Amino acid sequence: MLNLHLVLTQALSQAVRWGLLAQNPASLAQPPRPRRPEPVVVDEALARRILERSRGTLVELPAAVALGTGMRRGEILGLRWGDLDDAYTVAMVRRSLQVSSGGLRFHEPKTRKSRRTVALPAFLHPYLASHRADQEARRASLAESWHPGDLVIDRGDGSPVHPDSLSSRWRKFLVRSGLPHVRFHDLRHAHATLMLQKGVHPKIVSERLGHASVGITLDTYSHVLPSMQTEAVRAFDQMFAAM
Repeated sequence: MLNLHLVLTQALSQAVRWGLLAQNPASLAQPPRPRRPEPVVVDEALARRILERSRGTLVELPAAVALGTGMRRGEILGLRWGDLDDAYTVAMVRRSLQVSSGGLRFHEPKTRKSRRTVALPAFLHPYLASHRADQEARRASLAESWHPGDLVIDRGDGSPVHPDSLSSRWRKFLVRSGLPHVRFHDLRHAHATLMLQKGVHPKIVSERLGHASVGITLDTYSHVLPSMQTEAVRAFDQMFAAM
């Protein structure tokens, strides 16, 4: 409805410029409120399929990191090896790769909560180790042509991957793999949803996502709360079942 209002307003504005109308009647109407789209739910089964079918592709590591950490696309593309500890147990989110009028730029997180340290799950370790070995081989092959940015995710020559290029690769991967259409950003939602379903405290989930407050997390993932309440009641019943 919002798009319809916008198109109608523009069309009638053109009619006013042509002298066909004295006033744009649509400009007097209150535009409908934009609705925030509900995130696509990537359940545990679909998450496993994504990881399995992305193996060996250019989206393998970005998808695994998004599912395992809940980091944003720009944060993943801005991640440097220096932001990880040697054992790949934590990642420090210090910057994000963004598209600006002057090209690609690395920016510091906008809020204090966005600048954070994220514990890495053990399943990510083989992904990171394998990718780093491959990257070292590419760097040795390219020698002086390598771009020394210390980026974890690169274009093949050490330079940053354009965020839109990652999204394009992601869409093509979904089509080739016969997977449902989910946005790359939905992997961040999947991380949060799966953690909440596993009983992780919302405050911890909020901190991992870099939300400004736990209230934002609860509002965004309110669709998960009913099932969490059911589990809470079941646990309470088990506690007092013998009485």
